[in-house]
Amino acid sequence: MRGPLSAGQWAALAVLSLSAVAAFGLAPGTTLETVPTRSIVRTLPLPMLAGNSDADATYWREERVQRGDTIGALLARAGVDDAEAMRFVRTDPSARPLYQLKPGRPVHVAVDEDGDLVALKFQSAAGEYLVVERGDHGFRTVATPVAEEVRTVLRSGEIRTSLFVAADAAGIPDAITTALADVFGGDIDFYHDLQRGDRFTVVYESRYVNGEPAGAGRLLAAEFENKGDTRRVFLFRDPAGDEGYFTDSGRSARGAFLRSPMEFSRITSGFTLARFHPILQEWREHKGVDYAAPTGTPVRVTADGVVTFAGVQNGYGNVVMVKHQGAYSTVYGHLSRFAPRLAAGARVHQGDTIAFVGQTGWATGPHLHYEFRIADQARDPLAVGMPTAPEITPERLPAFRAAIVPLTESLALAHSLPGAALAAVE
Repeated sequence: MRGPLSAGQWAALAVLSLSAVAAFGLAPGTTLETVPTRSIVRTLPLPMLAGNSDADATYWREERVQRGDTIGALLARAGVDDAEAMRFVRTDPSARPLYQLKPGRPVHVAVDEDGDLVALKFQSAAGEYLVVERGDHGFRTVATPVAEEVRTVLRSGEIRTSLFVAADAAGIPDAITTALADVFGGDIDFYHDLQRGDRFTVVYESRYVNGEPAGAGRLLAAEFENKGDTRRVFLFRDPAGDEGYFTDSGRSARGAFLRSPMEFSRITSGFTLARFHPILQEWREHKGVDYAAPTGTPVRVTADGVVTFAGVQNGYGNVVMVKHQGAYSTVYGHLSRFAPRLAAGARVHQGDTIAFVGQTGWATGPHLHYEFRIADQARDPLAVGMPTAPEITPERLPAFRAAIVPLTESLALAHSLPGAALAAVE
């Protein structure tokens, strides 16, 4: 018979007991007794809106016109089950604009609990805001002027891969991104010059019609940080009503010539005095720059001018030649087709689409051959000094500086707000 346990043995036993409890608590598959629960489901009445009752409750729904839609299909998606309403929209002349809706347009429909149409609202192709509504004597159509509103939006982004990817991430419309690339196109090659970490900020107009988004308006101001340099431009209208983009100092943001005749492309062959011609199989001068791009890519004229030739010429294939100010001219070759109504004598403005990339003439693949000439002598467009663009006159500078103050403050605000995509600034 063993004697009583010593103090040390009692301590060891206590430790082992606690270990056993701990081991039990961590054992796989262990379940603990759960607290009994009971589910209770109770139907609650819907909250009532002021001025409504159960008898006249209506429900608004937005549907967007889909390609190939019929009026019946659109209203059916909106929950309308109303023969009288269908007869009205199909036969009444005042409802005929419903048959001219373009895909993507919103239509707002109000129905009651029985699926009867209460009202229908939409913007017609003619620009009116039409309401089809049920009255005491049947349906009627009421036309009201479109209430347009323009809001100012500030957004910022950071380059990770490309300009358009960064702009999409910041929620910037494509039209504004294109305008941004265009306005800085004389200083930045958006295919070769961009670096990871470059930042940009835009202030632009956003249009609303009866409270619904209706697309982007004008780019009002922009800032671009590229390779450590920061450039800013502002939209300014002169007394004659002409608009242009200018730097802080009043210098035109658009150079007299764009650096590239296409917004986004890659150079496959540069200006050189000795290039092995892929078709003629001999060493020859290459008096221009070749930009590779898919067939049909728009080609833009790099400066204001007058078309001197648009047709087929030797190895150029389909070619456009433009005479600019002074002794300058440009050539655009291997085109698939010309822009509508483009012909010799036509006046063109910087950035206008004049033709489309192709593979005509002596070309082994779709690309644009671009030449820059001074006094009819070909020069390297990537190296030659370009003429300067006009500046704001001294007498207009005070008005310009006053006009850009709020835009300057908006661009500065972007540096104080976190995140790549900023909320709208009204």
